Amino acid sequence: MDFRQLKYFLAIAQEKQITRAAKLLHMEQPPLSRQLMLMEDELGAQLFERSRTQLTLTAAGRLLKDRAESLLLQLDETMKEVKELELGVRGTLSLGAVVSCVSILPGPIQQLREKFPQVTFKIAEGDHYLLGEMLERRSIELVISRLPFEAHLLPNKLDMLPLPSDPYVALMPAAWASPGRGNDISIEELAQYPQLTLKTDKTIKMHEQVVNEFRRHGFEPNIICECSSVAIIMSLIAAGIGATVFPKSVISSFPSGDVITLPIRDADFQSEVGILWLKDQLLSKRAQHFIECFQ
Repeated sequence: MDFRQLKYFLAIAQEKQITRAAKLLHMEQPPLSRQLMLMEDELGAQLFERSRTQLTLTAAGRLLKDRAESLLLQLDETMKEVKELELGVRGTLSLGAVVSCVSILPGPIQQLREKFPQVTFKIAEGDHYLLGEMLERRSIELVISRLPFEAHLLPNKLDMLPLPSDPYVALMPAAWASPGRGNDISIEELAQYPQLTLKTDKTIKMHEQVVNEFRRHGFEPNIICECSSVAIIMSLIAAGIGATVFPKSVISSFPSGDVITLPIRDADFQSEVGILWLKDQLLSKRAQHFIECFQ
């Protein structure tokens, strides 16, 4: 059995039909059927249960599928490593970032470009779950995220480099500024304003951290809007609809003369940030050098 046959087998497992798998592989159906029969003869095991409509993996087929996917990933990563060794650091680095961490990227990207000008970038923006799925599919190598990383991936499958903590600050409409106001604000003062909060059905930790800080001081925030988009929240603040509490680094990605930023003088809570990758994935040299830009 060779890698070519494993690719044939995985295509059949994916499509659940010889005809569709043959189209996917750009080959005729009879040769693909013969290859499957040869594999089953060589292994002495039936890999699929046949029905009139589709093929279903047997226990032996499921085992082979898991091992074949792992072997082909290792082959792909080995080929990449050999090419990098021969050609030097080049190619495309695919990474992802949550929108609240986008402002962290320009510095390290510029550093890597200065050292390795032939490296290009493919950047995906998304929530924790989307980026976790992309990481698991190997669509991206690295993720820059707020912590904890609220994806379905188990923490023991990930390696992480912690990045500097990011203090929370209050954001308010500039129109709410008064001549007597100082350069900061207390939780009690902030609690008097309607609040906008960053929250989705699946990513809630930042929301919980902010709400808990209000409660620690004895106040319940008047939340008038939960929103999954930083950009929308910033536009609502600029329009005078509410205030929010965000990590300080977020502000540089959304500059606005209609929004003021105030340190919270009686609160000392931080947003933790990290760069994450799969433990079992061999990182490309460009990904390794990118991580070094944060150290």
